[in-house]
Amino acid sequence: MIASRHNIFGKFSHSERWYLVNLLNRQADILDAETAEAYQRGIWGDNPAWAEKGYIVDPQDETKRYKGAYLDFLDRRENDEIQLFFVPTYACNFACSYCYQAAYDQNQTYPSSAVLEAWFSYIDQHFAGKRKYLTLFGGEPLLNSAGQREFVEAFLRLADQRQLETAIVTNGYTLVDYVPLLSRYRIREIQVTLDGLAEVHNRRRPLKGGGSSFERIVEGISAALQSGIAINLRMVLDRDNIGELPQVASLAIEKGWTSHSLFKTQLGRNYELHTCQSQAQVLYSRVEMYEDLARLISDAPQILEFHRPAFSLSKFLWEQGELPAPLYDSCPGTKTEWAFDASGKIFSCTATVGKSGEELGTFYPTVTLKQDKIDDWEERDVTSIPECQECALALACGGGCASVAKNQTGRVHSPDCRPVRELLSLGLELYFSENPKTKNEETYVAKY
Repeated sequence: MIASRHNIFGKFSHSERWYLVNLLNRQADILDAETAEAYQRGIWGDNPAWAEKGYIVDPQDETKRYKGAYLDFLDRRENDEIQLFFVPTYACNFACSYCYQAAYDQNQTYPSSAVLEAWFSYIDQHFAGKRKYLTLFGGEPLLNSAGQREFVEAFLRLADQRQLETAIVTNGYTLVDYVPLLSRYRIREIQVTLDGLAEVHNRRRPLKGGGSSFERIVEGISAALQSGIAINLRMVLDRDNIGELPQVASLAIEKGWTSHSLFKTQLGRNYELHTCQSQAQVLYSRVEMYEDLARLISDAPQILEFHRPAFSLSKFLWEQGELPAPLYDSCPGTKTEWAFDASGKIFSCTATVGKSGEELGTFYPTVTLKQDKIDDWEERDVTSIPECQECALALACGGGCASVAKNQTGRVHSPDCRPVRELLSLGLELYFSENPKTKNEETYVAKY
């Protein structure tokens, strides 16, 4: 018997407690210092639970279990809901300081009825029988012009005819104007970004030509919630604005957003995707951002009423009392996500849509598919990435983002590694502490 190659072992960030996690066997334990030392020294006999829980294994048995869990993963993914993005225009009314689409074609044109009909015909045929929903993306899909409003209504009407829900990713400036229209259709959610209170947000996400965007976004969020439209509020963090998080949390609480059943949140990390940013000094690594998040939460616990950060597996374990299934692939591109734009081109995901050279085919004026490139994306997971195959963190990391990996190495089948151990150390310390703001009495993790 040997230690499982899928064991993730580490120390809590600020205490003398240790953790042992195994995604393949879906086991997690908090260890005291003495038990942690025994594990490190390979003293298995004093603790029969090591074998019972799969922390020590027969390698051949573990290989069979790994293959079986992989087949289960493929079956689940085959039945997953697919998200289909459509970009009507790359034009935008904002001049965000960190926009990765700044070099894209910003001409404000609208898809013709022929393009729109071709797209719906394509998804009718190529995703028939699949659970799916649509997402309007940009640029800015809710530009407040007659042409754009006409397009949005035509899009939603065609989706409604197919009983398909539509999500919308918008900067939120014109949301208040669109609420009456959106209220008539099947809207899954509206994703809106707010990067701080007025001064900081307006500096980072101003209107083109200058001007405040904060007040109208706040108005639009409230109007949408009052009309029964779900809001997914996103905050993009870097060193420039992370200090605004407590204030944004307090704003959301005061506005009553956090107590609304249709309100949820996400925290994004500002990072370089396809191009270098002029203010790279404000960018965080993942670990650095979560370290500062943990410190902020300690000082401003109202943040947790607004948003509970994942810290890798920590939040899931705290909320569910168990680990998720092994993650063999964290990249949805061409599996549970596709992206399309008004030029008639097909892309793998939102990270690649609009980028020259990333096209996987066309749906208009004719359907063409670059099957070799599609296969390359579809076959990517931790079993196809050499660096992932012997990595203990693979089933928690899933290989990361394929687009980021390709930008770094030129290969889709290369890893975008996630700092799983460091995030677990921070997150388990946060969620499994004695802090009444984070403690969950119903969560059970075995302790030695």
